[in-house]
Amino acid sequence: MPTQTPFPYTILAEILRPQGRHGEVLCLLLTDFPEKFAERKQLILLTKDTAEIRETTLEDFWMPQGRNAGRIVLKFSGCDSIDDAEKLARLLVGVPHEARAALDEDQFFVGDLVGCEIVTENGLIGRVEDVDTSGSASPLLVVRDVSGAEVLLPLVKAYLRKVDLDSRKIEMTLPEGLVEVNRRDAKIQ
Repeated sequence: MPTQTPFPYTILAEILRPQGRHGEVLCLLLTDFPEKFAERKQLILLTKDTAEIRETTLEDFWMPQGRNAGRIVLKFSGCDSIDDAEKLARLLVGVPHEARAALDEDQFFVGDLVGCEIVTENGLIGRVEDVDTSGSASPLLVVRDVSGAEVLLPLVKAYLRKVDLDSRKIEMTLPEGLVEVNRRDAKIQ
């Protein structure tokens, strides 16, 4: 399996759509530290493929209530209309790694797990391609296994033995049969 270059940004939010008439955007919140937006004025806007990356200045933010609770509204300098905000839809909001929040020793950024190998007592399972935070109580590691199939593994403390980001390795103890149950058909080559 090819080694993936570590992604140099920490993604904090994904812009969904305009929110208001003055260039505000509603975002899917992808950080456990939304309060840190109060300290962050310089942010990066980028496409998922990183083909477009640009710096922006955060003017304001707030956490909406009601049906949009759990999301965040951001207002960027120079984005002053609904038309301006529509052009930002689907962009990611991030910061360079060196600007992200400090974590405790036993914590890690979920995005840092992409590219890591998953190893159990039975050997190599595969490499993390993505982390899905959208559908379950805990994030799911999207792993490309050694056969080319996709395997979804719950990222829960009970299964983690060791996360070594320097060596790009995650050691896990998984319940018997979990890999087989969560394996999707191999990619057709």
